Amino acid sequence: MPTIEVSAGRIHYVERGEGPAVVLLHGLLMNHTQWDKVIDKLPEGFRYLLPDLPFGSHPEPMREGADLSMRGLNQLIADFLAALDLHDITLVHTDWGGGLFLTAYGLDDRIARMIVLPCEAFANFPPGLPGKTVTVAAYVPGALTLGLKQLRVSWLRKSPLLFGWMARYPLSDELVHGWTEPGLRDKRIQRDMLAYAKSKRSKAELIANTEALRNFSGDALILWSSAGKVMPREHGRRLADIIPKARLVEIDDAYVLSMLDQPDAVAAAMSAFLTEAVVESD
Repeated sequence: MPTIEVSAGRIHYVERGEGPAVVLLHGLLMNHTQWDKVIDKLPEGFRYLLPDLPFGSHPEPMREGADLSMRGLNQLIADFLAALDLHDITLVHTDWGGGLFLTAYGLDDRIARMIVLPCEAFANFPPGLPGKTVTVAAYVPGALTLGLKQLRVSWLRKSPLLFGWMARYPLSDELVHGWTEPGLRDKRIQRDMLAYAKSKRSKAELIANTEALRNFSGDALILWSSAGKVMPREHGRRLADIIPKARLVEIDDAYVLSMLDQPDAVAAAMSAFLTEAVVESD
């Protein structure tokens, strides 16, 4: 994997294709492989970049003392985009909703469009039972290591406390082993994720930072799931109302990880949005 240095440390990322930049983010205790079922179904003529963010499944720890708070992670994303000199970007959000705050922080000048899959928004930080499980684990010594080991057991990870409400259909052992290996190999990987999990943020601030998307001037596709208990369906509709140039498409029979539950439907909606943007820019 190529890497790029930013102030917080070295970011590993996957890159494929040439053309307008599409940056695909991922969720906590996941990495770029979250997109494996979709990436080959997306249209040619784009430069797809998939960074491994410091959410507990990244291959290399960040610098000790790096700011991995909500604000710090938004700066990390902005630094990643700047280091690669990316402009006119389509930024894709999923699960972790903190990247939605780039507008609130005044860091979205490189972002031209957004695709928003089910993710944290408004006061839904951390989201549902899985998010609350991570928060509790952050303050109990050894709990995160235990949780990573439990995720490797297929019947355990189906619990609503783990990934049972994240994915409508079973996740493969290979995929989850890849997500859990870094944190089990190096406690500094856990340290990075825990730095974010323990960072303080008020509900009022979270809501205000989400609603700052009223100031986002680009097109947006809200690609939300119609089912599930972790990311409320009404949040997708609310985001589509807040963002001035947003449209809403709902994916049936999928939970948070819709790109794994319904890769064909997700790829089709994303492809239509991306190719339409290229036609409009010509």
